[in-house]
Amino acid sequence: MSTDTFEKTNLGWQFFLFQKQVEEWIEYQFSQFQQALPELPRWSISPRLAELLKLLFWLVLGLFIAWIVWRLWQEFGHYIYSWLAGVGNSTVPRAKSPSHEASIVLFLTRSQEFSRQGNYREACRCIYLAMLQQLHVQAIAIQQSSRTDGEYLQLLSSTVTPMQPYETLITTHEQLCFGNAEISPENYQQCRQAYREIFKG
Repeated sequence: MSTDTFEKTNLGWQFFLFQKQVEEWIEYQFSQFQQALPELPRWSISPRLAELLKLLFWLVLGLFIAWIVWRLWQEFGHYIYSWLAGVGNSTVPRAKSPSHEASIVLFLTRSQEFSRQGNYREACRCIYLAMLQQLHVQAIAIQQSSRTDGEYLQLLSSTVTPMQPYETLITTHEQLCFGNAEISPENYQQCRQAYREIFKG
């Protein structure tokens, strides 16, 4: 084999040499800087204090990590519950909690009582609360006290169809909470019909 076929240099080798030269220059500058520094007095701490400082460091680090995990859980825990419930529903039908079922029935019963008394505001509100409870039981939207009607609509728009019955109940609830509009018997009937459409009840 002739020596003409071997590369004498290439781009990779040139880069390696340049990198080496930079490293050596930095090392030289650092050693010059160290020589220019005045001699500092030597000091040491007792082994017990060193162990205490190590323990405090790990304790603070552990508390910080626990705080981060807790904040993440507060922020994203409901998504994990929903996902786990969805996985559970796809394999084994989940048993509904009797207390949740009882509260749904209670809300619907109270809604009818309020409508008989002519209190359609509270009747519609009870239907809305029954819907939220039903969504929670079915793991479609886990209930959270901090969640707004807009957030429920946004969450439902990506998971359920049709949206119209949900919009009817949620916008009526918004009118109850933030508007001065009078809730009529027709509004109540619309809410009842929307609930029936959602849950075929």
